[in-house]
Amino acid sequence: MGVTVTPIGHMPISPQQFTALEGAVNRLASESVLATVGRDDGLVPSYSLAAEICELCASEPALHAPLKTLVTELEKCLDTAQPFTADLLDRLHRTVEWLVPAITSLQQGGAVAPFEAAAAPAGATPAAAAAPATHEKSDVLMVLNLEENKELLAEFHPEVVDHLSQIEAALLLLDQAPDNPEALNSIFRSFHTIKGNAGFLGLVPMQTLAHEVESLLDLARNHKLRLTPAIVTEILRSRDALQQLTQQVGTAMQTGVEPTTVIQVSHLIRAVKLFADGAAPAAPAAPAPAPVEVPVSAPPPVVEAPAAPEPAPVVAMEPAPVEAAPAPAAIAPVVPMTPAAAVPAATPAAGAAAAKAGAAPEKSGSSGATVRVNTEKLDSLMDVVGELVIVQSQIMESARSIAVAGSPLHRNVGQLSRITKELQHTSMALRMIPIKQTFQKMERLARDLARSCVKKVQFSTAGEDTELDRTVVEEIADPLVHMVRNSMDHGLESAADRVAAGKPETGTVHLSAYHQGSNIVIELRDDGRGIDPEKIYRKAVEKGVIAPNSSLTRDEILALIFAPGFSTAEKVTAVSGRGVGMDVVKRNIDRLRGKIEIESVVGQGATFKIKLPLTMAIIDGLVVRVGGDKFILPATSVVMAMRPSKEAISTINGTGEVMELRGKIMPLHRLHRRFGIPADNEKPWDGIVVIIEHSGKTSALLVDEMLSKQEVVIKNLGSYLQGLPGISGGAILGDGNIALILDPAAILQAA
Repeated sequence: MGVTVTPIGHMPISPQQFTALEGAVNRLASESVLATVGRDDGLVPSYSLAAEICELCASEPALHAPLKTLVTELEKCLDTAQPFTADLLDRLHRTVEWLVPAITSLQQGGAVAPFEAAAAPAGATPAAAAAPATHEKSDVLMVLNLEENKELLAEFHPEVVDHLSQIEAALLLLDQAPDNPEALNSIFRSFHTIKGNAGFLGLVPMQTLAHEVESLLDLARNHKLRLTPAIVTEILRSRDALQQLTQQVGTAMQTGVEPTTVIQVSHLIRAVKLFADGAAPAAPAAPAPAPVEVPVSAPPPVVEAPAAPEPAPVVAMEPAPVEAAPAPAAIAPVVPMTPAAAVPAATPAAGAAAAKAGAAPEKSGSSGATVRVNTEKLDSLMDVVGELVIVQSQIMESARSIAVAGSPLHRNVGQLSRITKELQHTSMALRMIPIKQTFQKMERLARDLARSCVKKVQFSTAGEDTELDRTVVEEIADPLVHMVRNSMDHGLESAADRVAAGKPETGTVHLSAYHQGSNIVIELRDDGRGIDPEKIYRKAVEKGVIAPNSSLTRDEILALIFAPGFSTAEKVTAVSGRGVGMDVVKRNIDRLRGKIEIESVVGQGATFKIKLPLTMAIIDGLVVRVGGDKFILPATSVVMAMRPSKEAISTINGTGEVMELRGKIMPLHRLHRRFGIPADNEKPWDGIVVIIEHSGKTSALLVDEMLSKQEVVIKNLGSYLQGLPGISGGAILGDGNIALILDPAAILQAA
């Protein structure tokens, strides 16, 4: 009896293998979202997944051969430590697009279309098949004609920034409610306006890409096409490319130099046309190629960096609340749950021709007229008002010594004080902007990360209209990026682990902002695995961050996650694991004179609270005296002030002076020794001890006298005194003397 040998090319793929193939292809599609030309993010996992898929379909030569080529090219990049190239990234995306219908065809017993046909799928119209040749005409350098169009570009740039922000907000809503007519119409109008104004200025890449997306959206408006997560992703990519082109305009206006880098948009135009021609909607949500800039001069589209500096601040308008519909099925969906959905009202912005005639952009939905003001003028106004506040304080001091209570001079000085305070508050309000745009970026980031981590996440926000100083809003974006990435990757468990732990399959991440006293609090909360102090402690000892057998409180152990290079990740991924994210968070928040607190319950989740001052121009401080010098301690770092008893002070060998307070031992630092100045009181019980707190650590600071608590205008010390250890700036007091503003973190670190 003979044995029948089935050729390997005809061995059927089992149902289990098909299931594994679909899962691996979905993960590869998610990784390709992170991939960007000139960077290696996603290279390692893409190689691993491609190799896994290649092995699973080894019995199908039609599938195996193209995948083997892709694996070889990815392996070559890894061996030579090279990032993604444009050709390799294009092949990766085309492979993912081709694999989905190919696997479906095999499951149904059909033939596999050759990989070479992936660029023009079956069913595409002749125009779409021939499109790549014409699309390349859009990959050209933008010519701005700065001298001729300077005034037009000054109107065009901030207007486009407004529209791009509105587009992203509405797209995030459409991702969950694809039939929302208000959001769809808003996006269509924004792309239509960008297309028209870019065409008037001769900005070919912007005009061409915006036109194709507008045509796609028009099909959706007329119910000829239903928006899917894949289409929304492609429109988001197109929006990112338009943002990069807009940044080129802003940079050129600032430097006076025309753009020298071509930002490629042809691959986006080709993908959008395929969706419009009905070639792609039948396939599951495989991501299209990302915007490419050659050479790379912009961040990857997944993690958006703050936009390039603009000639004028953007005034955000109140969105109209829209009830979100249930989310469509998709790979690891993110469900934005914003209380007031960010769907902008109709904003028929003035065209470039109207701008040339001197017409101001119209802003509907606003109770009053909006005027764009250069940020340099705002900064200059703040400086002048700050000087006025100082002079007013000095006049008040002088009036006390020469004027009788109730005299005309006394009344006039009081009136001057009231007017100055009102002017100060008004000028401060001009610098305040809502944190809404930053929160919107976090929603976009969470959406992309959920697909990358293959997790189901419900992301919600609250307090987006909370206003902060413009500088604070700009600086807080980067720390929030790292915190959201940390929460999504480390904090939330996989769907299987959550179900095993008795939790809902979908994890929740909530980002909120609210006022607390004179501070603003930004809170990020998740219902994930929480932070295990024992694991943190063991890892810190293993990495040499702390000495073995170190005695630390729970808060001090949790604060170790901010140590440079510290990470509890078992492996490095494209999202996290290198131990640099939380270090950046701590450093940036310290620079903003804020502090961060951690609350965590193992198995239930973690909460990060960032407490920040409302403004960077004025500080609420405690004025203290040491000898003949005055210093200002930020009120956010001061817990209390007291005169200690003699019994509370002691000295520990090898440690130094300590103070006992309510059963807790804390180090005692003498401010006069830190700066080498004479003091009135050498004995602590004759002076005043100020209890300060920073990074979970509490310390006592000895001073001679506590004078007052007041708001002071922060002044730069100049280049000569810049960077003094323990000093963050200076302030002019009412008596005309200068007081140095102390940096508690630097003082304690040096001590």
